Amino acid sequence: MNALQFKFDISKYTASKILGRWFPSLHWHPTLSCLSMSQIKEPPLPNEDWVKIKVRFGGICGSDMNLLFLHDSPATSPFASFPFTIGHEAVGQIAELGNNVEGFSKGQRVVVNPLLSCESRGLEYCPACQRGDESLCHYKTKGDIGPGLLIGACKKTGGSWSPYLVAHKSQILALPEEVNDSNGVLIEPFSCALHAVLRNPPKQGGHALVIGAGMIGLSIIAALKALDYCCIITVLVKHTFQGEMAKKLGADYVVYLNDSYIKQVAEIFKAERLRPIFGQEVIQGGADTVYECVGNSKSVNDALRLTQSGGSIVLLGLASMMKIDWTTVWLNELSIKGCFAYSSNEFEGSRRSTLDIAIELMKRGKVDLSSMITHRYPLHEYKTAFSTITNKSSKRVIKVVFEHDIRV
Repeated sequence: MNALQFKFDISKYTASKILGRWFPSLHWHPTLSCLSMSQIKEPPLPNEDWVKIKVRFGGICGSDMNLLFLHDSPATSPFASFPFTIGHEAVGQIAELGNNVEGFSKGQRVVVNPLLSCESRGLEYCPACQRGDESLCHYKTKGDIGPGLLIGACKKTGGSWSPYLVAHKSQILALPEEVNDSNGVLIEPFSCALHAVLRNPPKQGGHALVIGAGMIGLSIIAALKALDYCCIITVLVKHTFQGEMAKKLGADYVVYLNDSYIKQVAEIFKAERLRPIFGQEVIQGGADTVYECVGNSKSVNDALRLTQSGGSIVLLGLASMMKIDWTTVWLNELSIKGCFAYSSNEFEGSRRSTLDIAIELMKRGKVDLSSMITHRYPLHEYKTAFSTITNKSSKRVIKVVFEHDIRV
C-alpha cells in the first residue's frame, strides 16, 4: 500500500529547512524533503489486543504541517520512531481484530484515540495514566511498540495518511449512526478544544477571547457553545471566511487582524489603551480567559496583552521557540496553562474519555462540524493538498482531509 512517511535525513532536513523559506513546496518534494510516498506493507497487529482499521478519512492537522515545514522543536524527536507514517486523525472501519478484542466487529465504524499511553503499550499504569491524564504518560518511549507520542508518529502503528493503521483495543471508539464520517474524522481535533475548555472553563458571565480561527480555534467556539457556558465570545481571525464560520458556530464578536484590531478588541472589553515611551500599546483590562490557538510570537504576545489582571491564558497553539515579552505575567498576575491533546474529563458528574464526550455531544446534536471540511483529496494528490493548505486565503481552507477507498 502507499503511505506518506516522514523519514529523517539530516542532509534533506538541512536543505529543505534553508531553501524552503523561498520555495515552500520543497518541504514535500519527493527526493529533496524528509517526506516520502512509500510503498509499504500493511502494519501487522502487534499482539492480540490490537485491531487493524481501514481508514476512510485521514485529517491533515496543523501539527502535521508544522512537521512538514520542520517547525517542530528537536525536543519532540525522542518521542517518535522513524520512519513513521503520518496522520493521527482517523475515521474508518475495522478490518481485522485480535483474539482478545471484544465488543467490536469487523466492518464496524470507529474513530481512533491516537494517544499511545501505558495501556496500549502493555505497561503498568504510570502516575499520569492512573489519574486519567493519558496525554501526559511517562512512558512515551517504552513498551513493545517503541517511541511515539501517538499513532502517526510511531513506526509500528502506521498512520491515517495511508489506507491502514493499527490501534490498541483501548484506543477505538464506536461511532453511533447519528455521527457521520465527516464529523467522525473531526472528533480528534474537536477533543483537543473540548479538553482545553473542560479543564479551563471560562468565567460564567465573563468574557472569553479566542485567538485564531483555524480548526482548533473554531472548535473552541463550538465547545463553549455545546457545553452551554454563559460567556461572551470574541475571536481574532485572519480571513473573512474564518470569521463567517466563527459567527456560524456562535461567536459574539469577530475581529479581523487589521491595523486597528487592538483598538477594536479594547473597545469590546471596555479596556484602556496606554502608550509606553516606545513599543506596543499597553492594554489595561481584557478578557477573563484567553484561548491561544495559533502558536507564534505575535499570537502569544497578544494573548498576554489582552488578558485582564488575574485572568487565565490557555496555550493550545503548539508554541515552541520564540521571543516573548513576559512582563504582563507578573505585572497582572496572569495564570498560564499549556494544554496538549485530550485524556479524560469530568462531564455530567462522571469522568469520561474526552473523545467519548465529543461523540456524545455530536450524537445529541449539540455540535456539527462537518461543514468545516472544505477540501478532500485522494492520497496520491498530496502535493495539491499541501499546496491548497499553504494558499489558505485564496482557497478558503478550513480543514483538508485525505479520502481513502473504504471497501473492506
